[in-house]
Amino acid sequence: FLKKFNNSQEKFWYSKFGDDYTTRNNSPDLLAASIYMFSKIINCTYGVKSILEIGANRGINYDAFKQIIPELNFSGIEINRKAVNELRKKKIEVFHDSVLDFKSKKKWDLTLSRGVLIHINPKSLDLCYEKLYEYSKRYIVICEYYNPSPLELDYRGYKKKLFKRDFAGEMLDKFSDLKLVNYGFCYKRDSNFPQDDINWFLLEKC
Repeated sequence: FLKKFNNSQEKFWYSKFGDDYTTRNNSPDLLAASIYMFSKIINCTYGVKSILEIGANRGINYDAFKQIIPELNFSGIEINRKAVNELRKKKIEVFHDSVLDFKSKKKWDLTLSRGVLIHINPKSLDLCYEKLYEYSKRYIVICEYYNPSPLELDYRGYKKKLFKRDFAGEMLDKFSDLKLVNYGFCYKRDSNFPQDDINWFLLEKC
């Protein structure tokens, strides 16, 4: 996998920091919380049999969805080589690529971003939205940190690597045939299934 990176954020996640993140991102508690969250989301959908995830990392979200939809056809786009190797161990379709460069003739019932848009260069978000929209037959799920206006934060001591905003709202404004089906919040102090204060949004093409 050799390419010219589109921006410093892509290089960051391709590098050792991305390797270390893949090693850290392997918690049974996170899997349980993911199953709980995705079960609520899937309960508001109909006939989802295929999912494309951008930034699939080591496949925690795949593991969760597989518990909910055993016959699921899952595909993942991932830029980090170590994470790609973990995904391939799970025998799923893996695209070792940047989401910004990804192209396919296929479409999936649902496209997913979880904790990925927050790390995308803001100048590239519009293209990410187009990818999520273009490759979805019906549903789009966004699970990210929410803020009503764009906000940049420090991320483990790094600058320009974490951004919060209303990602779902921007997609609703961009694509007139999208509607909001449901949304929710996962609180870090939840006594059973804590998550890192993440908001989720289920959008549907009309």
